[in-house]
Amino acid sequence: MATRSQAAVAAVATGLALALAGCAVAPTKAPMADAAPVQVYAAGSLREAFTEIARDHSARTGQKMALSFGASGLLRERIEKGEPAQVFASADTDHPQRLAARGGWQAPVVFTRNALCALTSEQISATPDTLLATMLRSDVRVGTSTPKADPSGDYAWALFRQADQLQPGAYAQLDAKALKLTGGADSPKPPAGRGTYAWVMDQRQADVFLTYCTNAVAAQAEVPRLRVVQLPAALQVGAAYGLTVRADAPAAAQAFASALRQPAAQAVLQRMGFGQP
Repeated sequence: MATRSQAAVAAVATGLALALAGCAVAPTKAPMADAAPVQVYAAGSLREAFTEIARDHSARTGQKMALSFGASGLLRERIEKGEPAQVFASADTDHPQRLAARGGWQAPVVFTRNALCALTSEQISATPDTLLATMLRSDVRVGTSTPKADPSGDYAWALFRQADQLQPGAYAQLDAKALKLTGGADSPKPPAGRGTYAWVMDQRQADVFLTYCTNAVAAQAEVPRLRVVQLPAALQVGAAYGLTVRADAPAAAQAFASALRQPAAQAVLQRMGFGQP
């Protein structure tokens, strides 16, 4: 995690770069605006934050933005099949690294972080200390996203492996019982206007759902009877979000990717519960 001094140095460096760029281009409203929208593909958990950040970026620069959201693994597959993404923001670093390894994409950088929480129904009385025992109960349905397609699912299975260190046999039990309810190519989609996790829990498809803390908080805001339970320290799983840009993308795409790492965008992300890079 960057220190305050590192952040200050980065801010000064960015300001200097912008100042130098301004010497070559007249300070019009949108010196780097491109006629075509920047094509941004981003993890579904970033929807609210990126919608606000992109809106602010457009207002500041005049650059149009086109945002596509979904499970990071599925987005990567769409990009590999030829879809015209120019900026890819994944909920992990593996998927953007795989694009970079194939060629044509820049090496990814971590631009924000998240963590897993448990979203539970009102009928579950769990605390961080009792969460694992609750999930292992035979009468408790544990929901997750889909591994490989959605990093949230991969992080859930990382939690299962950590659980096995605390209680031998826990991994086998959780691996066998976990319901992969979201994030897959064939996963049911919520009705228009409904959040995925709030809808899943409102439909009582699971008793406990492991998802990003930002998703859990948003789901509780939509369905107040739901509860958010923090993971105990021994089960905590951190999520590093990776950002990459197509190598031949226009300057406007690189400008948006750079803006995501600057204080204004970082403030939006952190206000919505994301962590510092």
